[in-house]
Amino acid sequence: MKIVKQTILSVTAASALATVSFAGGNILPPKVALAPIVEPVVPAINPIPFYIGLGAVATFINRDPCPCTPNDPDLEDHRYGAVARVGWDYNQYVGIEARALKTFGNDVFSETEHYGIYLKPQYHVADQVNVYGLLGYGETTVDYTNGKRSSHNVTDGFAYGIGFEYDFGSEVSQGTYDRAFDGQGDQEKGWGMWVDIQHLLSNEGPMHTDLNLITAGITYDF
Repeated sequence: MKIVKQTILSVTAASALATVSFAGGNILPPKVALAPIVEPVVPAINPIPFYIGLGAVATFINRDPCPCTPNDPDLEDHRYGAVARVGWDYNQYVGIEARALKTFGNDVFSETEHYGIYLKPQYHVADQVNVYGLLGYGETTVDYTNGKRSSHNVTDGFAYGIGFEYDFGSEVSQGTYDRAFDGQGDQEKGWGMWVDIQHLLSNEGPMHTDLNLITAGITYDF
């Protein structure tokens, strides 16, 4: 009788243990491995701070008449031509720019050719607008031809101007810029435009000439 009682107790304990184990399997959910969170990689945009431009120029020139007729009115004329520029944005506030321009016409006194190098202080006033100044040195040639009379006036000296640039595109959706000032004003890769006014020379003497101009064109930033 004792052996039967022990057997019954052993079977009962085993059954209870099995029941608890089975029930516990229903209560605890199976473990699921979580996939690691991968952050998207944002590409870096690092444009070359170099640009080129090509445009049109209109010159406005005054010159004193021949010294033999000092009371005559000043000679005035304007010409049209082409201008090219090449520049480098050193940082968000300073750049360097070289320019060359030439007008095209016929027998007038104000055919102009100019080559200059400029310091370019600049400041972006909006994401797509940049204002700048031009402070530099150049060589300006003004030719006069009228029948039998002609002159060739070459002057080296200080030249200055002011203007603005407008950027047509935006690369913000394509990544982030390596440098904080890139992508502001006209300092990102792509097409833009510029408009400015310049004073090239005002020389004294019998050939006193005062020359101002307006330039406008398309620019491309690399």
